[in-house]
Amino acid sequence: MAFMKHIGKHGDRKICILFRQVPGEDHMALVIYPETLPAHWQQAVQTVVESEIAQQAEELADALHRNFLPDGRPILETLHQERMIKKVRTSDIIVTPTAQSKIRLDELNKMLNEMKLGEAAIKKMADNDASRGMVAPEVKRKAEAEYKASQAQPAPAAPKFQAPQDGALSDRDIAANMVFQAKKMETEAKQMIAEAARMKKQAQTMDPNVVAKEAPAPAAKADTSKRGRPSKTKAVADATQ
Repeated sequence: MAFMKHIGKHGDRKICILFRQVPGEDHMALVIYPETLPAHWQQAVQTVVESEIAQQAEELADALHRNFLPDGRPILETLHQERMIKKVRTSDIIVTPTAQSKIRLDELNKMLNEMKLGEAAIKKMADNDASRGMVAPEVKRKAEAEYKASQAQPAPAAPKFQAPQDGALSDRDIAANMVFQAKKMETEAKQMIAEAARMKKQAQTMDPNVVAKEAPAPAAKADTSKRGRPSKTKAVADATQ
């Protein structure tokens, strides 16, 4: 394989890097020295290292945890129980993914960590680009909540009328009904104004450059009240003929 992850050197000794960084001790790594393992263990570990699962894994330990030694024991657990795993400073480890390339593990860790932060930033930018031209979810939820709150305002209760025996309502009853209708119209108007404000805000969010154009004023109607009527002078002249 031209490129091989998880392998390197500690001094003159070949190592397999189980964890690039120890949790809470970023300057330390966990490694094993294959040359110190029994021959059949070495072959099992090498097979895992060269597997696609290990090469796709961020840490070699994840792949070793899922594989077994010839005697059926889990590789990672057995290496731990037999005290084969060693803690080494990342600055003392040289990673050798190919025969021609090498890099210190602490420098590699820094690069990979920065790449992770960069990927998070790229994803955030992509999310922002994806929402461009559309209402952001949080803006939409806020607008919907405001609209629902305005709709939830209780409408004024209708007055109860009791018609007299002669079936006619008094002026007081009619006036009370008119007040109720006026209040109802005011409530509906407020709801319509709130909805109009929400729609304007949503439109502004969708396109900040949008300019609301006022509706053209209705054309004035020509005065046709005298159209077709003869003038007063002409009418008098006709009458005297």
